[in-house]
Amino acid sequence: MAAHSHSHDHDDHDHDHAHDHSHGHSHGFGHHHHDHTPKIDNLTTAFVVGIILNSAFVIVEVVMGLISGSLSLLTDAGHNLSDVAGLALALLAFKLTNVSSNNRYTYGYKRSTIIVTFFNAVILFASVGIIAYEAITRFIHPEQVSGSTMAIVSLAGIFVNAITAYLFVKGKDKDLNIKATYMHMAMDAIVSFGVVISGVIIYFSHWYMVDSIVSLIIAVVILRGTWSLLKDSLRLEMDGVPKEMNLEKIRKELMKAKGVVDVHHMHVWALSTTENALTAHLVVDPAHIAVFDNIKSDLRHRLEHLDISHSTFEPEFADEKCEQQDC
Repeated sequence: MAAHSHSHDHDDHDHDHAHDHSHGHSHGFGHHHHDHTPKIDNLTTAFVVGIILNSAFVIVEVVMGLISGSLSLLTDAGHNLSDVAGLALALLAFKLTNVSSNNRYTYGYKRSTIIVTFFNAVILFASVGIIAYEAITRFIHPEQVSGSTMAIVSLAGIFVNAITAYLFVKGKDKDLNIKATYMHMAMDAIVSFGVVISGVIIYFSHWYMVDSIVSLIIAVVILRGTWSLLKDSLRLEMDGVPKEMNLEKIRKELMKAKGVVDVHHMHVWALSTTENALTAHLVVDPAHIAVFDNIKSDLRHRLEHLDISHSTFEPEFADEKCEQQDC
């Protein structure tokens, strides 16, 4: 990571700091941790089903849009095609998290889940812009559409999007990428519901302007629901501290280890949407430096309960001065 200037030795070998401390700090890296990652097999099934359902719905919308001459249905088909692309990218990202690390990507491709989450949030914001633009255009140039066709096709859209969203409901609170996928499909279900309402009103009243009014309301709902997702994904992109992490609580937990008298130069960031990492300088009582491996083991176990699965510690004697900036 660019933010960490000290070198990382990821081997858990014995540390004899009485002899080699003057030559640099050795680091231990925790590889044994609890598995908080959603099961990839279950997710794969959910993604595949979602992709098939939405692909089929896109075909239906295109056919019905061409038959009825409805620009709204054709436009919505294009939007739902972006859903298929989003689902495929999210699935690809989860597959990539299982790819082993290599000399060029020492953390593997875990970060792809963060990139896709951000991309999904951007797509949702772009959708808001498109919906708002179309709504304003139809205000200026109202078009006659078949209310019954709109309502029937969009009713099917509610069914497809709601089922797809339900497939991800269990994992949405554990993984930001799953949350992005869930929100994307849930928002589409809301859009379809709005179109059903518009179709019914148009069918009975022929008041075509209601389509634009409902579209603008939907755009506001999507905007409100997507803002936090965009902020959270952007924070992870910038190596910011994940929202659920409390640095002071983590520091206090590190201080509980026997022999640790101070903690500084602490960094916490996300490796993926399910895994977090930490590096920290530990000021250790010289009397306990010989058992630093035991201290590391204790701290890693504590951090696993705080959803930090990868940790790197740099020991310092209590009577030495840290030479690095921002300690």
